[in-house]
Amino acid sequence: MKKTLLTVAVSAMLFGATTQVNAAGFQLAEYSSTGLGRAFAGEAAMADNASAQARNPAMLTYLEGRQLSAGAIYIMPNVDVVGDVSISSPILGPDPVIIAADATDFADSAVVPNFYYSNQLNDNWTWGLAVNSNYGLATELDATHPASLFGNETGITTVEFNPNIAYKVNEAFSVGAGLRVVYGEGHVGASMPGWIDGVKQAVPTLAPQLPDAGASLKYMEGDDIALGWQLGTSWQINEAHRLGFAYHSGVELELDGFASGLLYDGGQDVHIEGYLPIELPAFAELASHHQLTENWAMHASVNWTQWSVFDELVAYFPGETKPIDSTTGLPLESDLVKEENFKDNWRFAVGTTYQLNDKWLVRGGMALDQGAAQDEYRSTTIPDSDRLWFSAGAGYQATKNLTVDFALTYIKGVGDAPIDETQDLLGLASVNYSGDVEADVWLAGIQLSYKM
Repeated sequence: MKKTLLTVAVSAMLFGATTQVNAAGFQLAEYSSTGLGRAFAGEAAMADNASAQARNPAMLTYLEGRQLSAGAIYIMPNVDVVGDVSISSPILGPDPVIIAADATDFADSAVVPNFYYSNQLNDNWTWGLAVNSNYGLATELDATHPASLFGNETGITTVEFNPNIAYKVNEAFSVGAGLRVVYGEGHVGASMPGWIDGVKQAVPTLAPQLPDAGASLKYMEGDDIALGWQLGTSWQINEAHRLGFAYHSGVELELDGFASGLLYDGGQDVHIEGYLPIELPAFAELASHHQLTENWAMHASVNWTQWSVFDELVAYFPGETKPIDSTTGLPLESDLVKEENFKDNWRFAVGTTYQLNDKWLVRGGMALDQGAAQDEYRSTTIPDSDRLWFSAGAGYQATKNLTVDFALTYIKGVGDAPIDETQDLLGLASVNYSGDVEADVWLAGIQLSYKM
């Protein structure tokens, strides 16, 4: 039986909670510390170790024998929103009541692990297995925060199991394909801000109609499994230059689960059956690798993600127990949870690798990652913005078969990222949140790769 998320914002990571500041929307890029050291530039054309299959399954044909690669990336986000809540109602007077509603450091640090295996069957065929994640977000506000009406907690945990097969057509061309098995579980909630106590004191006659500060207004949780696919190809132009292209399909989830909270259950403490259709977007990459000298190489990538499929979140309630519409008193068959109206986004990255000696190599890279949220729909639960990446890394050949990669990345949100949201408070007042997102994040990773 599936219990799944009905969300204000949907997010993902591998075995914990993370923030989305590191990639557009709620997409994760942290599949390998090897690639992190060059800001993931040229990934669809690179085959450092078994993690290469995560971006382009065709790159498996460049890996000899059997190989293992495993690692983890520690994400240290700092996401702040500076803003105000404005409460407008005739019962509170002619002028809006303005309340400071800054939210500081409301995304937790987390570790994102990964695991990969590759096995060369013969000169033409290689298969592999990847375990990682491609989407992620977790944000949390105090239940009585002035903006908790718009969502005070959001999180999902996902794992992607990805078996792949690749075929070397000839010395120039390779192709690959894989199955995406995505498991996800998550939760989301909105609660009554603490300023409701002031409203009760100002208008005592309304106190019995108003929820208590911190009371759950909407809460939803659950899990699901869905399937997708990926394809890739590579072209070895000559010994020094290579191109790679990969496409990962969208993954359609129909998240069956339950909803609760005052606005759904009327305070009856019941779970209401429901489901939420959502499509995780397709994404593609065109990459190049250029060995300019014996020791020095350059890499580049252009990535596209079809975020325009993420337009709105509508929850459906097919069970006998349904939420009651507070304005009509009738049972709700569905509820428009959130309008997102994301737009497709692009990411541009350039990186370099230099072999210092037989034991050490160094990496570096920069990237521009465009945000997917549009200004008029950006929210505190998905505070998306454009980002600049600055990465550095190193690889150490510990033994003949064991390589250890290290990476450090700083990501800075750039440009304006305004938030402007409005909610109706039980038909008694209009509540607006207006603010700006300020975000940066540090990523530190390690990857161990072994040739068996």
